[in-house]
Amino acid sequence: MNIRFKITSALLKTIRDDLNRPHSFAHERVGFISAGLAAAHNELLILARSYEPLRDDEYLRDTRVGAMMGDQAIRRARQAAMDSRAAVFHVHSHGGSGIPGFSGVDNRENAKFVPNFVSVAPHSVHGAIVLSNTAAFGQVWIGRAGPHPFVNQFTEVGMPIKNWRAA
Repeated sequence: MNIRFKITSALLKTIRDDLNRPHSFAHERVGFISAGLAAAHNELLILARSYEPLRDDEYLRDTRVGAMMGDQAIRRARQAAMDSRAAVFHVHSHGGSGIPGFSGVDNRENAKFVPNFVSVAPHSVHGAIVLSNTAAFGQVWIGRAGPHPFVNQFTEVGMPIKNWRAA
């Protein structure tokens, strides 16, 4: 399956600006991207629509990770997925340049909570994205137990249009 993710430069800037804000105890910020989908044959196009950051009080103190979301944050994002019938992607940043990758902690935590989005909003795909300062890397859950392919291509729509292959 060929999976493409498109996002406007303005929305991507908003997300990166938010993720770069300091938090009183978390070492990084996280949020959720809401997206629409278009699919045909073996192609899936994910179109980023909006971004919802975690509220400061939705972070849990956990020194083992850069940021830990509380149940309330996940519940709020799951409810939004059900209400809007949108695809939801957890997003955070590793900074730096070039195509980033998920850490072992990212892989473990994504596997725990992303399938819950599929359970409450099975009409859509859901996933996770990690940003650098210049690119992105992402994974999609087609179903709870189904394949979890990586996003093949990201496109930042702006002036100029930027493309990068990530899988």
